[in-house]
Amino acid sequence: MQPAQSCAYILKILADATRLSILKLLMSGPQHVNQLNAVLKLEQSLLSHHLKVLRQAGLVQATRDGKAVLYQLAPKIQSSHASEGLDLGCCEFLFTSFSL
Repeated sequence: MQPAQSCAYILKILADATRLSILKLLMSGPQHVNQLNAVLKLEQSLLSHHLKVLRQAGLVQATRDGKAVLYQLAPKIQSSHASEGLDLGCCEFLFTSFSL
């Protein structure tokens, strides 16, 4: 995939408000699905779908934590502006006025 195509693919994934919200929540640190859902209030299957899309794009990582799954930002996208943005490789995405 060409760099411009790769960037466009990632930006399409981030065009969804729920996925942006998930990333914003994970910027404060790893969270379990139930913690994410306490804020987002989605059907479990819908949240799982969005997390799968983010995992497949390499934006989040999932690790088993007992019976639960712990999600965190992929190290490659953690920005030098860790409290405000994400480094997507092709560009930096800043959450300057985004609120949940």
